[in-house]
Amino acid sequence: MNTITIKLLLIITSCCVLSCNTKKDETPWVELIKNDSLEGWTILGGEATYEVSDGVITGTTKANTPNTFLTTNKMYGDFIFEVEYKVDSTMNSGIQIRSNSLPYYRDGMVHGYQVEIDPSKRAWSGGIYDEKRRKWLNPLDQNPEAQAAFKQNEWNHYRVEAIGDTIKTWINNVPAAYLIDDKTATGFIGLQVHSIGSKKDKLGKTVLWKNAKILTENLEEFATTSPLKPIITKNNLTFDEKRSGWKMLWDGKTTEGWRGAKLDKFPDSGWIIENGELIVLDTGGGESTAGGDIVTTEDYSNFELQVDFKLTPGANSGIKYYVDTEINKGPGSSIGLEYQILDDALHEDAKRGSYEGSRTVCSLYDLIKADPNKPIKPIGEWNTAYIKSVNNHVEHWINDVKVLEYERGSEDFLQLVSGSKYSKWPNFGVLEKGQILLQDHGDKVAFRNIKVRVPKNKKH
Repeated sequence: MNTITIKLLLIITSCCVLSCNTKKDETPWVELIKNDSLEGWTILGGEATYEVSDGVITGTTKANTPNTFLTTNKMYGDFIFEVEYKVDSTMNSGIQIRSNSLPYYRDGMVHGYQVEIDPSKRAWSGGIYDEKRRKWLNPLDQNPEAQAAFKQNEWNHYRVEAIGDTIKTWINNVPAAYLIDDKTATGFIGLQVHSIGSKKDKLGKTVLWKNAKILTENLEEFATTSPLKPIITKNNLTFDEKRSGWKMLWDGKTTEGWRGAKLDKFPDSGWIIENGELIVLDTGGGESTAGGDIVTTEDYSNFELQVDFKLTPGANSGIKYYVDTEINKGPGSSIGLEYQILDDALHEDAKRGSYEGSRTVCSLYDLIKADPNKPIKPIGEWNTAYIKSVNNHVEHWINDVKVLEYERGSEDFLQLVSGSKYSKWPNFGVLEKGQILLQDHGDKVAFRNIKVRVPKNKKH
């Protein structure tokens, strides 16, 4: 046997060994980049450009335009997604998952979870950012292994598993993020070209993606275990909330910081804590006739308040602020300005009020009707109420959309009060400070994620 023949046999043997040891991927992936075209994708947001060639999508920056996203036309709920990307070392980018563009939300602005692409020294590629909402949810400041896994100026691989309320990511097979959060259950996938403003040195920079594929069935068979400790947002502050001064107003476990509005302790009945939810029970629809309202043990003047609430069919409740429990010690609820919580479709109170529509959900109860185009979620789903009161300017928001605003103590406000059920209470709504109240109206309503922020240099 000559030398050439021996070499050929060795090459063939080596190839056979490699072939036998290479495990074939049996996952029934669906390819997202098809026919060497952008079929199935739509550009949203800005005016950066996208083109595809040989199965590679290239996004190119453009000056003076917002963030741009190439988004799937199809919406995805639970899925496993893989993709490879290569990014210019001077650029920031990301991959949107479970994201949306809705007319009522900032004129259609893309928002939702983003798997970060971060070639900077910070190296948070694979972390989870909440685009145009809560900002960082799962940074990589505590995950040096994932930070080191990113390959500068080379192709990188992401794996993303979004199943139920859990999102897990890997960068180049290294576990990166593990988030438990149920803000959004479904949405599109989007490839981001970040805005560069007017920076000429970043004009024409590119981000490349290839081998984008998704799995939406039999996920339990293909799901991967992550060794990371999950970041849980329920009844916890997010990374950016901690940095910006928010505090938990309810710890998710105990009654600390709360008492009955007409008691010196928390009610013995009528309220329960279950699965991280503070629940007022169904006791027949009477106003403050069972456990009664509960209030904070502290008073607030200028504040921002955020509360998740979930209604049951036909339910009525409310979030009150600037409450003085010394007023109205008799039957009924304690007195204060109220962010109405109501099933508008089934509860008769939606048709009542001193002013038409002023008792509908999100309204300033009995005084100002909320925008009828409010993005309220269906009964049985969580909604997020946000109330901001700074220097007597008050705003009501629902699910990140402002639905009304007013000036406490203004001539218009006082005129509204004079024509309402509150006219009999002296100085109604103009207290300098007061407690925050969750109402017992005899219907089952759940609360969670109760947070407060007192603006800097403002009175508590």
